[in-house]
Amino acid sequence: MKFITLVSSVVFACLAQAQLVYPGGEGMGKGKHIVFLASDHEYRSEETCPMLARLLSKHHGFKCTVVFGVDGQGNIEAGSSNIPGIESLKDADLFFIFARFLSPTPEQMQPIMDYLARGGPVVGLRTSSHAFKMNKDHACSKFSFDSKTAGYEKGFGHQVLGNTWVGHYGKNHQQGTRIQLIPSQREHPILRGVGDGAFVHAGAYVGEAAADFTVLANSQPMVSMDPQAALDTTKPPMPCTWTREYATPSGQKGRVFHSTQGASEDMLDERYRRMIVNGTLWAMGMEEMIKPHLDVSFVGPYQPRTFSFNGFAKNVKPGDLQGYDSPILPNAPKK
Repeated sequence: MKFITLVSSVVFACLAQAQLVYPGGEGMGKGKHIVFLASDHEYRSEETCPMLARLLSKHHGFKCTVVFGVDGQGNIEAGSSNIPGIESLKDADLFFIFARFLSPTPEQMQPIMDYLARGGPVVGLRTSSHAFKMNKDHACSKFSFDSKTAGYEKGFGHQVLGNTWVGHYGKNHQQGTRIQLIPSQREHPILRGVGDGAFVHAGAYVGEAAADFTVLANSQPMVSMDPQAALDTTKPPMPCTWTREYATPSGQKGRVFHSTQGASEDMLDERYRRMIVNGTLWAMGMEEMIKPHLDVSFVGPYQPRTFSFNGFAKNVKPGDLQGYDSPILPNAPKK
C-alpha cells in the first residue's frame, strides 16, 4: 500500500510539473479559467502563451493553465504531441490553442473533443489552422488538417477556426507584415484601443474568408523584415484576423477568434498584443469589459526568440516559468 501511495504521489507530481498554472484573483476574470495549448515547431508558442497567460492572470484575475508539448523528461519540446495536462479543459471557459501538426494519443485528444462538443469558445493563432496531423488509422483522424471525413472535411482548422493550412503569402522569414485594420470594423469591440499598422515578424498566410467570417484586419506583406520597410505592392492585403462561430453536432454555437500571426516576437508590438487580448475577452462573451486602455503590459521579463525550427530554449520545464518574475523563456537572448 505504501508503494502504491508513493507511485501515485510521484505520478501526480510529474503531472503537476507538466503544466503551468497562474492562479486567478480579483478582476474581471475572477472565477474564469483559460486553458492554453502551446506546442508548435517554429513560432515560439511556448513563449507567446505563457506571456499572455501571465498577463491575463496578474492584471485581470483569470486562472490560466498552460499545457505544453513535452519530451520524455518533462522538458518543453516545441511541436511535441505529448500534451499532459490537457484534461484541464474539463472546467475551462476558453480554449486558447497555438499548435502545429500534433498527433496526440486518443486519450489526450478526448478532453479537446469533449470541449468542442459543448461549444466552448476558442482562440487560435497562426499554425492552429493545421494544429493536428494524423494518419487515417488514428481514432481522431477527422481533426487532421487534411481530413476527408464526411461532415468534418479539412479538420479542426477549417471546421472550428475557419481555415485549414492553405499556404504562405509572400516569403516567410524574409518579409515582415503590416496589420491593417478594416475601416468598417473600427467600432468592433475587439478593435477598441487597437492602433492601426502593427508590425509583426511572422509572414502573411493565405486567408480565405468565408461568408460567415467577420474580418477585422488584413495582412500586408512588406519588402523586408525591417519594421520601417515599404509595403510589397505586388501583394494586395489578405484577410488575417476574423471572428466566426462553429457548430456542434447538437446545434450549439461556439465563438471563435483567429489570427494568422502570433509568433512570440509579434507580441512585442502593443497594438497586436492588445488585439489578441481583446479577442480573447470577446470570445468569452466579455466584450463589455474591453476598454481602450486595458492593461496589456508584460508581467516579468519577456525576451522572445526569433522564430525558427528547432530554435526553442532547451532544458526548460513548465515549472521554471511559475510565478510572475521568472523570464519567458530562460536562456533566451535579451531584446
